[in-house]
Amino acid sequence: MAGSVTTLGCVTDAVRPGPGNEAAPIAPLPAPPPSATARSAPRPAAPQPAPMRIVVAEDEALIRLDLVEMLAEGGYQVMGQASDGQQAVDLCRAEPPDLIVMDVKMPVMDGVRAAEIIGSEGLAPVVMLTAFSDKELVERARDAGVMAYVVKPFTLDDLRPAIDIARSRWLELKELEREIADLGERFETRRLVDRAKGILMTRLELTEPEAFRWIQKTAMDRRLGMREVAQAVISGLPGGGRSGGGKATKPADQAGATAPDAGTGDATGSGATAGAPQEPEAGSAPQA
Repeated sequence: MAGSVTTLGCVTDAVRPGPGNEAAPIAPLPAPPPSATARSAPRPAAPQPAPMRIVVAEDEALIRLDLVEMLAEGGYQVMGQASDGQQAVDLCRAEPPDLIVMDVKMPVMDGVRAAEIIGSEGLAPVVMLTAFSDKELVERARDAGVMAYVVKPFTLDDLRPAIDIARSRWLELKELEREIADLGERFETRRLVDRAKGILMTRLELTEPEAFRWIQKTAMDRRLGMREVAQAVISGLPGGGRSGGGKATKPADQAGATAPDAGTGDATGSGATAGAPQEPEAGSAPQA
């Protein structure tokens, strides 16, 4: 076929640009969008954790200075130095450190006795240093609450794992103590709420769910804890404790309202769900 020969999507030699047959200029491709890395501003460096604050207790000045220098080289902050056990206890009471490195043999008060006081007051974990490794001394240190034990002579490589273990065990112990305290608080709250429910059921002829809902609703309306309301019921109602105080009245009709069962309701909460009974008349609930 004479003339230009075309194919789909391409141009043959017959239609190549030439004199009198100039091709239209090709528009440049758009620049790709900037990458996410280019668009985002440089992120600030993450803050470095504060160095562990340590108190050093050692009666021999030369050993104490070497130990302070060793800890500083290891990235620790020595916040205090003591030459006897009593000074160590006083430093920890003034400002509790993150950890104490203490020699066992010191004047005035030895390291084991000082560690016992520091541990009983919950001031800081103790790493004990000693040139002795007899079984009796180790048992004394263990009973005093010492978290780790290092025998002289030692290096930073010997001391560092002992410090890490002592600090880790101390944090675990503190977390366990908090959990035990929380469980004790919950148990005491449940005990008081159960006692208050019994008083309301006896004096106001309420069912157990109604008594629980009354305590829950009163706590919510007065912005008190259920434990405080239960204590007020126990101390304010006749037969619940000391005589006198306000007198609670039976709540309004609670038809259709449901309350948590005593065995499943959370006695530590203070909120009430929709459909809770109306609050008793002003002045009729026990004053918290």
